[in-house]
Amino acid sequence: MSDSYVLAIDNGTTSTRAIVFDRMGNKCGTGQLETTQIFPHSGWVEHDPQEIWANTKKVIEFAVEDAGVKPEQIRAIGITNQRETTVIWDKETGLPLYNAIVWQDTRTQQLVDRLAANADGSFDFNKLKEKTGLPLASYFSATKIMWIFENVPHARKLAAHNKLAFGTIDSWLLWNLTGVHATDVTNASRTLLMNLHTLEWDAELLRFFDIPQEILPEIKSSSEIYGISQEVLPGVPVSGILGDQQAATFGQAAFSSGEAKNTYGTGNFLIFNTGHDIVHSRNGLLTTVAYKLGEQPPNYALEGSIAVTGSLIQWLRDNLGIISSASEIEELAASVEDNGGAYFVPAFSGLFAPHWRPDARGVIVGLTRYVNKAHIARAALEAVAFQTREVLDATNADTGLPLKEVRVDGGMIANNLLMQFQADILGVPVVRPVIAETTALGAAYAAGLAVGYWQSTDELRSLWQEQSRWEPRFSEEERSRRLRVWNKAVEKSLNWVDIDSPQN
Repeated sequence: MSDSYVLAIDNGTTSTRAIVFDRMGNKCGTGQLETTQIFPHSGWVEHDPQEIWANTKKVIEFAVEDAGVKPEQIRAIGITNQRETTVIWDKETGLPLYNAIVWQDTRTQQLVDRLAANADGSFDFNKLKEKTGLPLASYFSATKIMWIFENVPHARKLAAHNKLAFGTIDSWLLWNLTGVHATDVTNASRTLLMNLHTLEWDAELLRFFDIPQEILPEIKSSSEIYGISQEVLPGVPVSGILGDQQAATFGQAAFSSGEAKNTYGTGNFLIFNTGHDIVHSRNGLLTTVAYKLGEQPPNYALEGSIAVTGSLIQWLRDNLGIISSASEIEELAASVEDNGGAYFVPAFSGLFAPHWRPDARGVIVGLTRYVNKAHIARAALEAVAFQTREVLDATNADTGLPLKEVRVDGGMIANNLLMQFQADILGVPVVRPVIAETTALGAAYAAGLAVGYWQSTDELRSLWQEQSRWEPRFSEEERSRRLRVWNKAVEKSLNWVDIDSPQN
């Protein structure tokens, strides 16, 4: 066992990575390539599925070479992925019908509005939330599928002849690796089409969205052998699939009810494990599947999804030129003592949890002649922490179980200034693990469990180690003051979208 490894494919919003892990959960080798971001119109975000597959093959080769291991030493492959991003491809040619429509994309808001109008009153929207744990929103896959059927020539006809396959990116990669058309429960739970209680595609929801079941992948657990890789690492089983936020939760060893993590990536995602109980939020959170291991019962979770956090730093770099690299944001923000009275609400795609306001747009408020680019940089970092506080408050309200600490992961946790402010505004410690690549690690864990590389979640829990901890320093009075002003700023971002504006 000592000379064997598990490989994880981690397809995120901005890049695809492959990481080789050993039995102690240590990273042994990695490969990474950026994903081209395609913006055809305001609010539209696309990826090229063929680029993602080509990059996946390359990064697997890079990671194995970087680890200095032989392909035959890889015991299993795990996949983790951006979740709601939608691909539809031709099952005969293997070619996508259209670019992947990314989870951030808001083009289907008019479809959402049309469905919400429910002119004939035939559908009870309470059923949607009760069955799926999700609100009707452009965020999820169902309306993206509808858009492709309504806007791509011959799509509906091809579907009627059973020639099309839908999938989130995990299904697209699994199909190309093994020829199997499947997904796991965590990704299926983000489509608005899976019933949380049965873990199956729901016939009533399929009728409501007018989506044929024939295009959908088979729903499987998060940890089992789905198929055997053919072209890449031939003979190696693909045996773990988890949506990226669930994978990060799994990699943080948050296996039990009451445990949680917060990921700082393109967006931020707080997941609170509710065990075997389906908890429906009364405070703007999503109910989702945390994971399901083989034949064991599923674990569920509450999730607070924030659309724009790490991508806000990219925006400062690429759109405003305030920084030349993302890593410069900390030094710039630390050059001033505070935000100078400026607050930044990055509602570029509306506001996600806990507000769910597609009419919101980004605002910077509190500007005076005193404010400079360093204050803007600091306000941007603080916006990440403020939004996390909002979803944590909602989690506490829904569960009645205030978190005593928050485990964090993702690219932004290298920013010590942000982590300290996060602890300050939460009022609880923030904890960073030794292994920061928890998303890929979670996919590796799921794959390894399925083939006996690891024996149990107890073994995986023993591998988790703390690296850094930030204790809160604000007084309750200071924390309350800053939150009060933040809430005022959020109010200014609402009701902005004008239906007649081409930039809505």
